[in-house]
Amino acid sequence: MNKSTITGIVIGVVIATGGAVIANYTLRDDQALPWQTEEPAYAEVLSVKPVKESVKTPREVCEQVALTEKAPVKDEHQIAGTVAGAVLGGVLGNQVGGGTGKKVATVAGAAAGGYAGKKVQENMQEKNTSTRYETRCRTVYDTHDEIKGYDVAYKLGDSEGTVRMARDPGSRIPVEDGRLVTD
Repeated sequence: MNKSTITGIVIGVVIATGGAVIANYTLRDDQALPWQTEEPAYAEVLSVKPVKESVKTPREVCEQVALTEKAPVKDEHQIAGTVAGAVLGGVLGNQVGGGTGKKVATVAGAAAGGYAGKKVQENMQEKNTSTRYETRCRTVYDTHDEIKGYDVAYKLGDSEGTVRMARDPGSRIPVEDGRLVTD
């Protein structure tokens, strides 16, 4: 064999051996190639902050309310009070004086008594009230905070980042194919 054939065979064997070694490392997933750096399986959690939202819940509050109303009036013009006052005033006026003065006193007593009787009945009607109770309801809102998620600061290798998660991850977050597993 000549020298160039032997050189070709040696170079072919070296290349084939190198390819076999590389193929062997590539087929075995549990080991990285010597020139590859191993990827971390977890990201380190630096801080966890709960994300809260205020929630308003309506509820109905009812209470009894006293309502005071003026009682219905039967004698709107206070005729009974006016007549009673006029009669009483006329009787009292008739007791004063004599002759023509007695007549004037009777008429003046009847007029004053009629006016006074009307005002007395009017005051009594104003103070005549009735009270009834009514249920009145209104809507009030109770407010409370609900946790909607967590803002998580993490460190993966030499880089840092933030992600929102549905639950508190604890001290570390799993990593798969270079990405955080947040589910």
